[in-house]
Amino acid sequence: MFPSRYYLGHMWELYAFWAFVPTMLKKYSTQHHQVVFNIPILSFSIIAIGGLACVIGAYLAQAAGTKRTAFIALLLSSGCCLISPFIFASASESLFIGFLVFWGMVVIADSPLLSTLVAQNAPADMKGTALTIVNCLGFSVTIISIQLITGMIAFTDSNAIYKLLAIGPILGLIALKEKNKITAPQIVIN
Repeated sequence: MFPSRYYLGHMWELYAFWAFVPTMLKKYSTQHHQVVFNIPILSFSIIAIGGLACVIGAYLAQAAGTKRTAFIALLLSSGCCLISPFIFASASESLFIGFLVFWGMVVIADSPLLSTLVAQNAPADMKGTALTIVNCLGFSVTIISIQLITGMIAFTDSNAIYKLLAIGPILGLIALKEKNKITAPQIVIN
């Protein structure tokens, strides 16, 4: 088992969500003709609110534990992926924006926590290497999810495509749940 699957699952969703926030806002305003958004400001706000979520997540992790807090954040973000088509159909722009702000928080809140889990469980002399490998693989995974969603947009006008982002968090949840103790990969350098 690759022990950092939880981090890769998180990365599947994170950058794809960020990449498509402006697209989501534009599509919503097009579908609901009376809605006019300042897409650059809203996009920035929805993405930037994640910084606050990381701070809140750190305090919650101190009280409830890193793994449990990361699990809850992954669970909430996967839920956002799955219910997003229903929110896109809502005529309430406040509900839509509130939902994207919430999603913008939970999509990133687990990121420092998952990195912490990797660092805590890596051998002392391999922490930097373990984090580098996990981040490199994570960025590689996000390229795939962004390309997949981009390709799907070319074929369909359905908002259901954002459900595909749930694949990553769901796999991350499974990986976090599989073992009581998360172990880091054993890396041997000669």
